[in-house]
Amino acid sequence: MFERMAPEQHDTLDGIPEPAENPHLFGHDGVATMLASAHRTGKLPHALLLAGQTGIGKATLAFHLAYHLLKYPEPGRAPDMLATPDVESALFRQIAIGAHPSVLHLTRPLNEKTKGFKTVVTVDEIRRVNRFLAMTSHDGGYRVVIVDPADDMNTNAANALLKNLEEPPSRTVFILIAHSPGGLLPTIRSRCQTVRLAPLGRQDLFAALSHFDLAQPADEPSQDALAERAGGSVRMAILLTQYGGLEIAEATDRIVLSPSLDVAGAHRVADAVSGRDAAIQFDIFNQHALDLFANAASTAALRGETRLADRLSQGWEDSRVAIAETETYNLDRKQHALNMIVRLQDTFRM
Repeated sequence: MFERMAPEQHDTLDGIPEPAENPHLFGHDGVATMLASAHRTGKLPHALLLAGQTGIGKATLAFHLAYHLLKYPEPGRAPDMLATPDVESALFRQIAIGAHPSVLHLTRPLNEKTKGFKTVVTVDEIRRVNRFLAMTSHDGGYRVVIVDPADDMNTNAANALLKNLEEPPSRTVFILIAHSPGGLLPTIRSRCQTVRLAPLGRQDLFAALSHFDLAQPADEPSQDALAERAGGSVRMAILLTQYGGLEIAEATDRIVLSPSLDVAGAHRVADAVSGRDAAIQFDIFNQHALDLFANAASTAALRGETRLADRLSQGWEDSRVAIAETETYNLDRKQHALNMIVRLQDTFRM
């Protein structure tokens, strides 16, 4: 039985370990070896930007690297391979519960008024870096700052972090997690070494699902369909199989691609994703809507259909803003879902 040690985050899923407490890393062997080698030879950059789609293990890799640096603080004595965290060790448990004095994990903070989580990584969170770095390094070893995800920093937070990246103390490593690195300030990207992580292959994807003891499609065609929709993301596969994501995506696709708007169907989808206990389903719906725009824009661009690509890209941007405003101002979620469906249907019908 899984017992959570790490504090819950804005994107916590029941029964699924947080990256800080997950000793297993699926895929990314080449990247892990490269980082271990860079540390061993004394060439590890002071700032890393781990980029790639959501749910493929970027944050898990970040915490594994933090564990490795703290376990092997002397580069010349470090192994060639990234250490697998020992779940029985004090080091692992301290990192997992967020109590290690040399690891600072910054993410969306709790909103004391709503008891939920804020929609951005705030400047107050980033200011914790100064206090963290002002303290004497624990036993002279490394200090690791993990920002997850860096995409969620607001402008003030990004500018505050930039000051820390410009003059980092020795033996300090910043690890920024980014799902869409293009949204970060160019000055932040220029001060980090970008490491791109690829989506997981089918074998690693299903190995991860098996490790989490989650039900999987039994037949190969259903597995193929899940793998295609998940796109190499373990998180997406979990959402699709455990939270009704497949049904939400399929119902949305039917409405969006229909020659005329199915009003009753749109209301059914909106009701399903906007209920009081449907926060995760609401996120699934929003992400699927953004993916529809993004995938169609990419396809249009590859075909040289620049006007269509521009229109779809604008649809993605308008939808992203609408999602952020709905979350920030606690707007009516059902109305938001209906508006999103109409926007999608209008765009794809043109």
